[in-house]
Amino acid sequence: MEPLPRAAAVCGAAITSQHRPNVLPLKREIDLHVSPAVTESLNAMTERKLERTVIDLSRTTYIDSAGLAALILAMQKVQAFGGKFFLAGLDETMRSIFETSRLNQIFQIFPDVDAALAAI
Repeated sequence: MEPLPRAAAVCGAAITSQHRPNVLPLKREIDLHVSPAVTESLNAMTERKLERTVIDLSRTTYIDSAGLAALILAMQKVQAFGGKFFLAGLDETMRSIFETSRLNQIFQIFPDVDAALAAI
């Protein structure tokens, strides 16, 4: 498995072993300035066509439309090859953003990474 690009370090990406799902932890605010690095990390993961991807948002405090678009595109890529795409760890603010945009009806959202991994 090749390492993720440099952007992964910016986003705080951590890859588990080949036999476990990928977990991409995203930190702080995901806005127009950070979304290119997030997109790069998400693209690196989706290009591998792994069966499962978990995005850990427990340390993310805000996401704007550019960040949401990056997540939507990644989810679509994963689903196109039959993979599963999960979000985990949304705090109250993040959950509100997803509910207001009704994306909570599109994404599979879990309270934490452990719950997402258990659902797989």
